[in-house]
Amino acid sequence: MKPPDFNQIIDRHNTGSVKWDFLGRDLHLDKTDLLPMWVSDFDFQCQEEIQQALHTRVDHGIFGYSERNDHYYQAAIDWFSRRHKLTLYRDWFTSIEGVIPGLALLIQMLSKPGEGVVVQGPYYASFAKIITMNDRVMIENPLLESLQSYEIDYDHLEQMLEQHRPPLLLLCNPHNPTGRCWNHDELLQILILCKRYGTTVISDEIWADLILPWGKFTSILHLGNEWHNNIIAATSTSKTFGLSSLRISNFLIPNPELRRAFIERLNAHGLDVFNALSMTAATAAYQHGDVWLDELQHYMAENRCWFEQALTSAVPLCRMIKAEGTYLAWLDCRGLGLDDDALQLALLQKAKIAASIGRNFGDRGKGFIRINLGCPREYLKKAITGLAQLTL
Repeated sequence: MKPPDFNQIIDRHNTGSVKWDFLGRDLHLDKTDLLPMWVSDFDFQCQEEIQQALHTRVDHGIFGYSERNDHYYQAAIDWFSRRHKLTLYRDWFTSIEGVIPGLALLIQMLSKPGEGVVVQGPYYASFAKIITMNDRVMIENPLLESLQSYEIDYDHLEQMLEQHRPPLLLLCNPHNPTGRCWNHDELLQILILCKRYGTTVISDEIWADLILPWGKFTSILHLGNEWHNNIIAATSTSKTFGLSSLRISNFLIPNPELRRAFIERLNAHGLDVFNALSMTAATAAYQHGDVWLDELQHYMAENRCWFEQALTSAVPLCRMIKAEGTYLAWLDCRGLGLDDDALQLALLQKAKIAASIGRNFGDRGKGFIRINLGCPREYLKKAITGLAQLTL
């Protein structure tokens, strides 16, 4: 197999890409020449072995009802053992087409309308959507800004847990948008508090494989059997290997009663058949993805270092928050003195960039923007040229 060329520019127009083809629709523009750096979707071809596996499956030509087979389970179990020193068991696996749909179903299953779900702010916008649109109350535990990154406010968290007695806490690890990887002690403190107040923790770990060289990922499942009754971890190959439209995710549920209830809910919604191509792609990714991912992580780290240096030089009033994972850059633009409306207008009209505006991540996101660094370096150069226009 030839080594991946992450610098290659691939035209994604006219492929039904949300990021490239529907940017104008989402911004209410007839047409646009903006550089799309908003959706967390990278611009690299997926691994060659995955493409070959998909070609082989398509050539078979029959796409009837499909189920996860032994290869699927074993590939995932081996991957987490190899990459994360994490022991998983086949019985823990429940699968659904996407992490967000699974989270929404768990919110329905484990809470009642009017009850609260805790999130850490700034929070991923889809968390707010699935909580509020399911008639639950979002309880924000704002992260504390440190000199370089963010910390969890445990005192405020305990106050919220004691006051509201929420049935659920929805964790994002690694955290979107900040890129923080919560360590063992931080996760342990969360679990201690949640156990004290009867709160189940669901950890969205979709970014687990995309760790920077100076970062370390700790799964909520790493903390041991004593916590297994009240934790659920959500995983997927989608972010790691660029397979977001080949939707399949695994919710790892050690507690047999919780797992049984979730499977019954999946069955109640007719979610008991799986996409043959999705399973083929995920299996091939887990079986053959190590070398490709190592090279991707190296490229992503170089992208981040290059972008931070270029940003400091070109736009000193914007500061890039230190991250340990993801390919997202969380930029503090408060030094520009613009509110979010003015900042978005300046990005669109002067910088010619479509970024994710901070207010979409809650009050703690105001004055920030999220930029997608999962792209060829040439796009980053164009982005820096555009961002430099904000100070003129």
